[in-house]
Amino acid sequence: MKLTEIKQILASGQIQLTKSLGQNFLHDGNQLRRIVSAAELRPGDPVLEIGPGLGPLTELLLAKAGRVLAIEKDRRLYEFLEHRFPEAKNLTLIHADALDYLKERRADWSAWKLVSNLPYSVASPILVELAQMNGSPERLVATLQIEVAQRLFAEMGGKNCGLLTLLVQLRYEPQYWFKVPATCFFPQPSVDSACVVLERRAQPPLSQELTVTFTQVVKRSFSQRRKMMFKLLKEDWPAEALATAFEQLRLPAQIRAEAVSLEQFVQLTRILSRGQRDSGESQPASKLNQANHERRNL
Repeated sequence: MKLTEIKQILASGQIQLTKSLGQNFLHDGNQLRRIVSAAELRPGDPVLEIGPGLGPLTELLLAKAGRVLAIEKDRRLYEFLEHRFPEAKNLTLIHADALDYLKERRADWSAWKLVSNLPYSVASPILVELAQMNGSPERLVATLQIEVAQRLFAEMGGKNCGLLTLLVQLRYEPQYWFKVPATCFFPQPSVDSACVVLERRAQPPLSQELTVTFTQVVKRSFSQRRKMMFKLLKEDWPAEALATAFEQLRLPAQIRAEAVSLEQFVQLTRILSRGQRDSGESQPASKLNQANHERRNL
């Protein structure tokens, strides 16, 4: 779909784009084909697309995938897609807020691949939601703001390392990313984008139960980046248990969260959980309410 076609469709349909929904349509054919290629689709693969917009990526996915489930929040675009693909037997269109849909449905996406030009406003919470569910997709291929891509691929201790890095990398191994210039979109955003490719780990480092605890530990540790992690964690865990865990992992009490590796956070989670079970204490996360935590502010 060329830029002139996008402008004509929007004008003829009198569709006023909504800035709050992060509606920037990717129209560059080369970039669209690169994205589909990155997904390494097999003929039977089911694909989840979030924010299909006017459907240029959807069209390419329908030709390559076994089936496509596309979730569009904007009713006007949803109705446009219904008219654009009336004969597509392998397409299921859903009119919904994608984040709400994923939380409420709790489906098993383990055989699926996400291939999406994600709306900027919800890209991070959607990736976290997919990474933390029981049946996470096999592969994530997502176009998003370049600064979010840098956080997803950040090295431990680097300035871009943070909450998003750890919550997604716990379940996914970053493969590669490529830049998508702002000129490839309409309307043209103020920043460049990137397409990221992440592969689900063959063996999750933690069980689903411990993943909840991991999230509690990481979120508390990054709640105030300039503060020492030990002091922050004392709000939810006994100082004695923390001191023992830090000693076992050879973590100095003065360390800050961004200097702690993913593996160290995993080990810290295991030690704290084991100590908690041994003492018969209940979950310390009542203050954080992590299981139902709203992820829109990541």
